[in-house]
Amino acid sequence: MHLSEILNHLGETREHYFQAVSPPVIQSSNFAYRSLDEFRQAFADELRHHLYTRGNNPTVHILRQKLAALEKAEDCLVFGSGMAAISAAVLANVSAGSHVVCVQSPYSWMKSLLMHYLPRFGVEHSFADGRSVASIEQAIRPNTSLIYLESPNSLTFELQDLAACAELARSRGITTCVDNSYCSPVFQNPIELGIDLVVHSGTKYINGHSDVVLGVLCGSSAMVKKIFDAEYMTLGGILSPHDAALAIRGLRTLELRMQRSDSSAMAIARYLEGHPKVEKVLHPLLPSFPQYELAQRQMRGAGGLFSFYLKADRIEQAEVFIEQLQHFLLAVSWGGHESLILPSAAFYKIPGRPDSTQPWNLVRLYIGLEDAQWLISALDKALEAV
Repeated sequence: MHLSEILNHLGETREHYFQAVSPPVIQSSNFAYRSLDEFRQAFADELRHHLYTRGNNPTVHILRQKLAALEKAEDCLVFGSGMAAISAAVLANVSAGSHVVCVQSPYSWMKSLLMHYLPRFGVEHSFADGRSVASIEQAIRPNTSLIYLESPNSLTFELQDLAACAELARSRGITTCVDNSYCSPVFQNPIELGIDLVVHSGTKYINGHSDVVLGVLCGSSAMVKKIFDAEYMTLGGILSPHDAALAIRGLRTLELRMQRSDSSAMAIARYLEGHPKVEKVLHPLLPSFPQYELAQRQMRGAGGLFSFYLKADRIEQAEVFIEQLQHFLLAVSWGGHESLILPSAAFYKIPGRPDSTQPWNLVRLYIGLEDAQWLISALDKALEAV
C-alpha cells in the first residue's frame, strides 16, 4: 500500500461519519448493542468489536490500522506510553524461569524493568553487545524466550543486524522485539527483516507535535491478539480517543517531517564534524560512524537525532556551551517540531544522585523543523564561547 494512502485515507470510512474529512473523536466509554446475538459476538472478540473503550474504540482503531500498515505488520496495539507498549511486549513473552537477552544500553526504563521488576517474578536477563550477533548468541541460554533490541539506540546509536538477529532467534525458537523509535516506520521496517514485534515511543515522530504520550506495538495478528487478551486488557495502559485523534493528525505530515529533520540533521552533523571544537560526531549515516555500512543497508534515513563530543577539558566549558546555545530547547525526548539539546553534563552535579556514566562532554541534539542554517548559526556562536 502506498504511504500516501496509509497516512491520508486508510481506515477512514468517511461515509460512516457524515463525509467528514477528519475522523471524529468517539469520546464514549461504552457502546450499546441492538440484539443479544450482536452483544455476545462483541464479548467473544473485543479486539474486533466496540464494546468498551478500554478494549477497542473507533478512533483508536483508525490509528491502529494506519500504524500496522506503516510497519508492514498484520496488526497493532496502541498504549498510553512507549514504556507501556514495551512492558506488554516483554511480559507477553516471559514467565517464571524465563531469560531475556537485551542490548547493553536500552532505554532506561526498559533496563529498570529487567533489573528491578522482572527478577521479583523469577525472570532472568543478560545484556549483550548488540553490535555483534556472536555476542547475542553467546548470551542465549536454554531458557531464553526473548531477544530485545533497540536499533539504533537513542544516545550513541549502536545498531544491530536485524536480519541476522531474527534468523538466529528463529533457529532457537526465541521471540524478537525491537524498539524502532529512532527511525520511525518511514526509515526502517524491522518486520520485513524478520523481527517478530516492533515497539515505538509514538510520542516522538509518530505524533510529532510534542502534545501526546503514546506507545505502539506491532506484530502478527496472532501475537497482537494474544497480548490484547492478556497484558493489554489486564493492565489497562490504553490510549484515549482524543490522543488517538491527535496522533492521526500527526501522521498526516509524518513523511514530510521525517525528511525535513533528516536532511537538516545531516547538514548540521557535517558542519559539526568539521568544527575544531568538536571531538567526534555520532550519526549512523555519516561515513565516519563505525556501523555506517549496516546503517545504509537496513535504514532508509536517520531522522533528526544525533550526538557529538565537545572538545573540552573541563565540565565548566560544556556548561558554557549549553548556556550560550540559542534556538535549542533544553529538554528530554525528541520528534516534535522544535529542536532540542540533551547534554550529559545535565546529569552531573545533581544533588543526591551519582554522576552519569556517560562522559560530560557528550551532547545529544534533536533537529526539528527549523531552518538548518539558522540552527548552525546558533551552534557556531555557542561553540565560539567555549
